[in-house]
Amino acid sequence: MDLHEEISKAAQELYEKSGRIEGRDFENWHEAERIVMGRYKSNTEEEFADKASKRTVRRRSKQENSKGSGTRLKSVKSD
Repeated sequence: MDLHEEISKAAQELYEKSGRIEGRDFENWHEAERIVMGRYKSNTEEEFADKASKRTVRRRSKQENSKGSGTRLKSVKSD
C-alpha cells in the first residue's frame, strides 16, 4: 500500500468514527496525514536506533578484540 492509500484509508476511518460528519474532509485528511506520517517517523526512529545500537555493539566488540591481540616485544639483555 502506498502513502496516499494509507492516508486515504485513515481519513475514511476518521470520517466513519466521527459519525460521518459532512464537510470535514480537509480536517480528516490532515489528521490522517499526521497519523500516518507519525507511524513512518516512529518506524524510522526505531530503525535508526536499532542500527545505532548494532554499530555500538560492533565497535565495542572490535575494541575488545583489539585489546587482547596486540603484539608485545620482549626486551632482551645482551651481555
